[in-house]
Amino acid sequence: MSRRLLLLLTLTCAVGVGTVYFPQAISPLVVAALHESPGSATLVVTAIQIGYTAGIFLLGPLGDRLPHRPFLVTLLALTGVGLLAAGCAPGLAPLIAAAAVVGMTTVAAQVIGPLAAGLVAAERRGAVLGTLLSGSTGGMLLARTFGGTLGEWLGWRAPYLVAGAVALILAAVLARTLPVSLPSSRQRYPALLAEPLRLLRTEPELRRSCLYQATVFGGFSAVWTCLALLLTGPAYGLGAHAVGMLALVGAATMLCTPYAGRLVDRTGADRVNLVCLIGVLVSAAVLTAGARGGAAGTVALAGGTLLLDIAMQSGMVANQARVYALRPDARSRLNTAYMTCAYLGGSAGSWVGVRIYGRAGWQGVCALVAVLAGIALARHLVALHGRGTDARQAGDRGPGEPMPVGIGCPPSVPRLSRQPVERRVI
Repeated sequence: MSRRLLLLLTLTCAVGVGTVYFPQAISPLVVAALHESPGSATLVVTAIQIGYTAGIFLLGPLGDRLPHRPFLVTLLALTGVGLLAAGCAPGLAPLIAAAAVVGMTTVAAQVIGPLAAGLVAAERRGAVLGTLLSGSTGGMLLARTFGGTLGEWLGWRAPYLVAGAVALILAAVLARTLPVSLPSSRQRYPALLAEPLRLLRTEPELRRSCLYQATVFGGFSAVWTCLALLLTGPAYGLGAHAVGMLALVGAATMLCTPYAGRLVDRTGADRVNLVCLIGVLVSAAVLTAGARGGAAGTVALAGGTLLLDIAMQSGMVANQARVYALRPDARSRLNTAYMTCAYLGGSAGSWVGVRIYGRAGWQGVCALVAVLAGIALARHLVALHGRGTDARQAGDRGPGEPMPVGIGCPPSVPRLSRQPVERRVI
């Protein structure tokens, strides 16, 4: 894993993930240009997220089956063509269809994560995943700025057309520079599709990580989907570019995720998860003050979204490090199960958030974030209590009492044999 390769993979993650998020900033422009209701325009955001979830589930497992270079190049080329089609869509229905196709093919970041995890030693995995996630975070946050600003200047079609050209250029670069890799599985496609479901059934640590990310990401998506409606509504009366400018505050997250990765390498994923889930709860309380508008509300929105971004992304580093350690030979399939659950939560969060915003306003959206984070935190505290109980049982053994087999071992570590050990007195 050279620095040049890591930089290229990080940039690819930024472009792939940014494609999913820039439509959030231009949904008010779509409303005005196509004469649709705000709820209808947000269907574009929901469609691209549902398509992304479907792409992770249907295409992600192929990362274990196909060579990475042609696979990534093909995905980016299809994404570029889909973005160009979305930019030329004559109405809302074709735009929603194109958005779903774009979401399904822009899963390059989900192929890169397992690839990079296999190229580094275990003690550096968290740091590399944090660096890649900083690229994804930068794409997520800066894409809103890009979409909102360019959309205000040149109309809602311009961000789609420019993003399509960038994806095609990056596909050409990867075709010449990405190293050749060999697949780790020879399973047929139907077996690959079934494997993530089997892993969800057999790996409790995978299920736990999926729950954390689905709930937190659901709240995160609800906030950013409804934020455009809040800022362009009567409380603030701002343009679509305001969403992009607010997203710039969250660019600090790019600096935090590599540090979070190093913390995971040193202290473990559970401690990082605990801090992150508490941070999401605090962010929900801070964001509530954003409903009042004015300077105080703007400061609350900036601080709350920054804390929410940092907590969500740092928690993702911890969850992915835990997941990739379970089965080194099935990292793409593990990642498929994990990210499918995460984006199902994100899609549901966007859909539910818009409806709660229409009935209960911004405070209702913040309450949704708090409830979802509370569910994840309660599950995490149960897991920590169970590990503490195991540790106390191990510490309470009497003299000469054998160590209970399997206590404190993660699922990926083989259990010790119970065969007796011969003792010799010298």
